[in-house]
Amino acid sequence: MGNIQPQPQEPKPGNKSDRYFQFEADFVSTLQCIPMMVRMKLDNCGVKLKLVHWNQFTQAERETLVDLPCSTPEECQTYREWIQNLIIAKTGKPAKALAIAPNPLWLNATSIPDTVITKAQDHNLSLSVEQWSNLNPAQRFALIKLSRPSHENNNFLPALQEFGIFAKS
Repeated sequence: MGNIQPQPQEPKPGNKSDRYFQFEADFVSTLQCIPMMVRMKLDNCGVKLKLVHWNQFTQAERETLVDLPCSTPEECQTYREWIQNLIIAKTGKPAKALAIAPNPLWLNATSIPDTVITKAQDHNLSLSVEQWSNLNPAQRFALIKLSRPSHENNNFLPALQEFGIFAKS
């Protein structure tokens, strides 16, 4: 990989709501699951991280993956190298590389992906383009991931509630 050696960083001070969604509250203290913000960073940098990899990381390493920036091309390269070096250190081989979408769906505020529409309809809800456009990219990313058929989908409805799409009944 590169010359970036995986070294845990001190977690950033501040509000956990900047790094996690409320619907993830049941695992935030242990980070037993991969948080959405990390999943978005993985998509941004083109790394397929499996839960088996994640479970081999220390709490400090997981926190570092939450805190490391991954927005600019340079940050994405650093993040990719950092996580791949960490995975190699733990497993002896790198994670699978993913194609990086040139125009990720979560950055398109004017078109709701079909999977999100279908999942909302499964809950007898509809999502307007105006509501979709009022979400930030991380919220749109979460709804896209939570609406995939292969996902357990337990958090789709809580995410819609958290994002103000509809009120709890």
